[in-house]
Amino acid sequence: MKITQQEMKQLAEASQAAGREDLYAGIHKALRAVMAECLLAVGRADPTDRQDVTDAGARVCALMDLCVSHVHHENNFVHPAIEARTPGLSADVAHEHLGHLEQIARLRAAARQLDTLDGTALAGALHTLYLDLSLFVAENLRHMHVEETEHNAALWCAYTDEELRAIHGALVATIPPGEMMLVMRWMLPQMNAPERLAVLGGMRQEAPEPVFRAVLDVVQPYLAARDWAKLTRGLGLPAVPGLVDAG
Repeated sequence: MKITQQEMKQLAEASQAAGREDLYAGIHKALRAVMAECLLAVGRADPTDRQDVTDAGARVCALMDLCVSHVHHENNFVHPAIEARTPGLSADVAHEHLGHLEQIARLRAAARQLDTLDGTALAGALHTLYLDLSLFVAENLRHMHVEETEHNAALWCAYTDEELRAIHGALVATIPPGEMMLVMRWMLPQMNAPERLAVLGGMRQEAPEPVFRAVLDVVQPYLAARDWAKLTRGLGLPAVPGLVDAG
């Protein structure tokens, strides 16, 4: 008997509450944050300020690069895992990925064109980019919801947590250091305190000490004092002098 979408959603919610290994949660929190920040930046960019325009275009291009990488990671690691034990389930999302790549190419081209325009043409192009980026973000929010419910339900039915961690480890091993640091900068501040501690606690055990410290240095400016205090306390690190522990 085929499981319904509602049953998949209920299973995903129950498995999430039970603390199952989640291949989507962390990176999707990062993507939601960077998409939202980019959209807001483009919306407030001043078309009469060349630096504003250049910065907005650069932010869109950086977001597009991150989205392309994310699509490839899911196509190369997550979808094969789904298809291996639940054939056909990832077909719709894989097709959507093709559409996303086409949207990404158009948005990147539009962002790069901004620096070649001026006056009313620039103002119009900037506004059009803002509207098109809004639709791209909206579609990706819907898309990620499907993955975090239907795809997660399938993965949790078909794989143990140990197997899912192995899939995630193989994926992470292909990410260049620069991209990984960018992901950490966006992902860790958006996690809740237990999630953040779990990620950094695991990293502390597996990564070289300089790498672990570099991630802490990247993340600290984006954490509130209360969250930083919780994190350092959980990791057993010395408190920052003068920091008020509001936790």
